[in-house]
Amino acid sequence: MCPFIYFIGGVTIPYYQQPNQLPKKKDNDELVNENIHFKEMLVIGSDGSKYGVITRSEALRAASELDLDLVVVSPDSKPPVAKIMDYKKFKYDQKKRQKEAKRNQKETVVKEIQLSPVIDKHDLETKANMTRKFIEKDNRVKVSLRFRGRMIAHQDLGFKVMQDFIDNLADVAQVDSQPKLDGKLLFMTLAPKKNK
Repeated sequence: MCPFIYFIGGVTIPYYQQPNQLPKKKDNDELVNENIHFKEMLVIGSDGSKYGVITRSEALRAASELDLDLVVVSPDSKPPVAKIMDYKKFKYDQKKRQKEAKRNQKETVVKEIQLSPVIDKHDLETKANMTRKFIEKDNRVKVSLRFRGRMIAHQDLGFKVMQDFIDNLADVAQVDSQPKLDGKLLFMTLAPKKNK
């Protein structure tokens, strides 16, 4: 028996037609020129003029006379809508717009600063200066303060440290989420001020 043939239900099936081993289709779903399979379509010229509903061969002829491509822009409408255009230029412009959009997209980075309820004033200023640098680079900062042992009984100290930290950065940062207590962890989020 050939290792490349399977017998399923009395039918001989080559190995590549097994459901989990089908050959991959090429991703050529672009309906351009000869790949268009519609018999009739509504055709729009490159200048926006309407040719009306014409056959595939007439549309291809009209596009080739202008030395342009026929591209289906709306395959689901009845009848399908095609446009005569320079397809390579269209694809180039589309890629250029996508690159531009990607470049303009800002990636939000969240940095983290940890404080203590019994932090020294100088240490608090040092942490505030670090946070200031993060904020000036348009990053958000998560500020967390952990209560250790019996310190949880003095939550007011933790909230006071958080308030001093906010006051220290009031010129560049705004509070994105107010200080919240979750178990033994007090945290808040700071974001760059919108109208600096």
